[in-house]
Amino acid sequence: MIRKFPFRAIPMSKESNTANEKPSTTLPGTVEKIIKPPHPSLPEKAQIDVGGADDLYREIRIENTLTDENGSKVGLKQGAQVDVTIEADREDTTKKEDTTEKK
Repeated sequence: MIRKFPFRAIPMSKESNTANEKPSTTLPGTVEKIIKPPHPSLPEKAQIDVGGADDLYREIRIENTLTDENGSKVGLKQGAQVDVTIEADREDTTKKEDTTEKK
């Protein structure tokens, strides 16, 4: 089953300083499955379905290790809803023309 997610942007807080913020976009994702390592010395992986991505590139796999607010290591669960954020330095981006029609 493929679920389509609308593209969404996460608003910046009022305290954000836009001059210091990196250009970014955030897409919704769902943890499709947890992949056990073929060998105990290798890390467990989480496969994430990224909403808004092209079908061929929809799934990404990452090491299933995150850090919680207490500094403890935690892992994602299958079915978890996540946000996938892409962030870049300003010098690594180019200005895009506004394609919205002005009335």
